[in-house]
This record gives sequence, C-alpha cells and structure tokens, in this order.
Amino acid sequence: MTAVINLNLTSVSELLYRWVARQIKAESLVWLDEKRKQISNGANVRVFFTAFSAVPRYTGKSDLELTQDDLKAASAIVTGWVPAKWSVDQAARTLLLLSLPDDDAEKYLHTLEQVFTTADVGELIALYQALPLLPYPEKLRHRAAEGVRSNMTAVFNAVALTNPYPAQYFDNLAWNQMVLKAFFVGSPVSLIHGLNQRANPELARMLVDYANERQAAGRSVSPEIWQLVNLVKG
Repeated sequence: MTAVINLNLTSVSELLYRWVARQIKAESLVWLDEKRKQISNGANVRVFFTAFSAVPRYTGKSDLELTQDDLKAASAIVTGWVPAKWSVDQAARTLLLLSLPDDDAEKYLHTLEQVFTTADVGELIALYQALPLLPYPEKLRHRAAEGVRSNMTAVFNAVALTNPYPAQYFDNLAWNQMVLKAFFVGSPVSLIHGLNQRANPELARMLVDYANERQAAGRSVSPEIWQLVNLVKG
C-alpha cells in the first residue's frame, strides 16, 4: 500500500469552504452555513438528506476555479487528492458529509450507507470522490468496491481516477480489477493514483490475457498495458 493519506478533517473542511465561498452567492452561503450547523449539531438525519439533494439549487454546478496554490494545499492535506475536476456542488456536498457527527462510528457508517443506496448519479459521483476525505476510510472498502463495479462510467471514474483512496485501501484483487476495468471501459488510466507503485505480477498476467484477447479479435491494444507489464518484469 503506497499512498499515504494525511487526513485532517478540519483542514479539509476549511479548504473546501474557502473554495465554495468565493464562487456562490451570499444567500447560498448562508443556507450552506445553516445546514452545516444543523447537521453538526445532530439534527434529524432527514435534514441532511434534504440538504444533500438540494445543494445544486443553491450552488449551481460550475467547476471549482482552483489555482495551483489551491491544488498544492489539497495535496498537502491528502496525498494524491487532485480536485481539479470537482464542481462547486460536489465540494458543497462534501462539506455536508464532513458535517455529519462521527463520534459514533456505527451510526455514522449506517447513515453514510443510506446516502449511497439512495443517491442519484450526480450524488454518487460526489460521494465516491469524497471517499479519501471521510472518517473511517478503512470501513469503506466494500462501498468503494461497489463503485468500481458500477455500470456507469462516470461513477466508476469517480472512484478510479485522481482518487487516492484505492491505492491506499484496496487489496491487490480489488486494485487489479479496477485497473483492468479502466482499460476495458477506456478510462484514462494515467489518472489512476499509484498506478505504477501498485503494479504486481497478477495484474501483469491479467493485462497480458486481456491484450491477447484484443489482438486475437483484431482490436488495438493500449501501449500503457505493456508499460505496466514491463514495469512488473523489471
């Protein structure tokens, strides 16, 4: 496991809040502040669910306008976190997630699972992108694996690309399946955090089999496959 996540939830929230605050209207920020306060003070879980769904109506869905300093700050807090493609609503939803009381792990994880099981596609993308930022990340492996198995490429990419969670927490079986699927669905494999560091003999074998199948069918093979295979062979 090569990635290192240096997680400080307060710093993450402060960073996200700064980014969101400079892009949304004052009245929208007041709404967000109110909901974060209610949620952190233990309001009924319905308050969270309603706010989580309503976020885009208040924030819009424009891309976060991040500077190089912003990206450096993100990486300094969570190694491998690259929110360059995040949107304002995704950042605001993550702020709500980080406002959930987490002193009771069982209750927190139960609530989080409810969010995942009822989320629409846009909400799922925000949730999976936020995995490396959430409390109890070691308890979320099964949920991350569900994202990898999704038949929606955008949801899969939210787990697999520019996300340090898999490199830190996936075992080789889950990691290898994710990398193979990335090639299969045509995702930009170079955006997988820890790709070279997590290369392993079983992955090389799987990739060779996949490449041979494509060649036998007269299909092209990504040169990145052979780069990974050669990396394992040394």
